Amino acid sequence: MKIISVKSWLQQLPLTKPYTIAYKTIYDTEIVFLEITLENGIVGIGASNPFSAVVNETPTITLANLQKDFVQEFAGRDIRYFNQIIDEALIKFSHLPGTIAAIDIALHDAFCQLIGIPVVDFYGRKIDALPTSITIGIKETAEMLKEAKANFAAGFKVIKIKTGLDVEEDIERVTKLTEQFGNKMKIRVDANQGYNITQLKYFIKQTEKLSIELIEQPLPVGKENKLNTLNKADRKLLAADESLTDASSALLLSHSPKPFGIFNIKLMKCGGIRGAKEIALIAANANIDLFWGCNDESMASIAAALHAAYSCGNTKYIDLDGSFDLSRDFVEGGFILKDGYMYCGNKPGLGLKKI
Repeated sequence: MKIISVKSWLQQLPLTKPYTIAYKTIYDTEIVFLEITLENGIVGIGASNPFSAVVNETPTITLANLQKDFVQEFAGRDIRYFNQIIDEALIKFSHLPGTIAAIDIALHDAFCQLIGIPVVDFYGRKIDALPTSITIGIKETAEMLKEAKANFAAGFKVIKIKTGLDVEEDIERVTKLTEQFGNKMKIRVDANQGYNITQLKYFIKQTEKLSIELIEQPLPVGKENKLNTLNKADRKLLAADESLTDASSALLLSHSPKPFGIFNIKLMKCGGIRGAKEIALIAANANIDLFWGCNDESMASIAAALHAAYSCGNTKYIDLDGSFDLSRDFVEGGFILKDGYMYCGNKPGLGLKKI
């Protein structure tokens, strides 16, 4: 079955709720969409939102790459050889994971629609559903508690709070959340590289009896060796995010003594589903749990991350709320959200519908 056309465009979308992380406030997002149409009318949809501070690629760069002759010449190729097309794209767009992610996702969607199965089942479904965390940016404690209560009322049982500006305030926020919800709500903390090792040790000590499930990227990239001054139990709770971009960094971080017990995989860092599966295999062999995250993204790439996550037996956590606060999207479907749990569903491909 031949590809007959390739189309890409960039859309800037305001967020319904701006949020603050350790080093910036985010009000909107830019998402690049890619459509790959087959001769029988099937349309594979990909989407990309690379974070330039992490991967040195912007959505503008992604769009320019997708509009090059190399990608346009996918037309005429046989979708059944989609892995070969991805191999060639990896050579053409080396170290451009946002570009590769859009291509990878759209090709997976088109091919699995053609053969009539969900992407997750193409790789082998290992997990049916997990609760996603929903993220609250850095804000005053009272406002954070109000938002957490609203999320709990909406069915979410896992909260991820952004921290990293003031360790004392961070401890207060986690304490207040635990007082409010007890064991009814699990808490994840994302410091976004905001702590030094002394602050991290203090935070861990002061919150050790609270409901913290994990701590994401506490130290700046390049300072991972300092984490080895922590005991093994504490390191088991730490999740690598900005420190983990691709299979090469996964290999480095999997060597003992392992600084992180958890790998946060984002398709926008590693170049889509295939890159994610490479990291997942390395993690499995190193006995490292998987935590699947995202940027502010379309349902298209969120669905791709969910399908990849549920095809990996070492997936333990998901944080795939990146489409919840978009002012609009260009697709619907892709996953089912019920009482805070996310399900892939059984529709072919990624289960997307263009709107």
